[in-house]
Amino acid sequence: MGKLIYGSAGTEIEFDDRLLAHLKVAIVAKLRRDEKFLLSWSTGSENGGGHESLWMHPAIPLQFIFLGSKQPTLNRAWIEELMISANSTGGLHVLPEPEEPH
Repeated sequence: MGKLIYGSAGTEIEFDDRLLAHLKVAIVAKLRRDEKFLLSWSTGSENGGGHESLWMHPAIPLQFIFLGSKQPTLNRAWIEELMISANSTGGLHVLPEPEEPH
């Protein structure tokens, strides 16, 4: 499990390394363009099964920590779906990985 650490208070959100690698691509693309957006995800049933969101802003400190020793291979289809979500009025939602076309 990797971590997204956000803000000066160091809010830590755990994501699977594979998911975090894909989120990193989408988040960095948006922030590079100086775009602000909402990042939303579902919490596990062990945490009540709710939803959480963060307002992502280029001026707020952000760190990605990967605990695995290897960088995951990126799935272009997943990145595209995440970017479509990020560019919507609802913001970037964590989505399940689609099958990559062969």
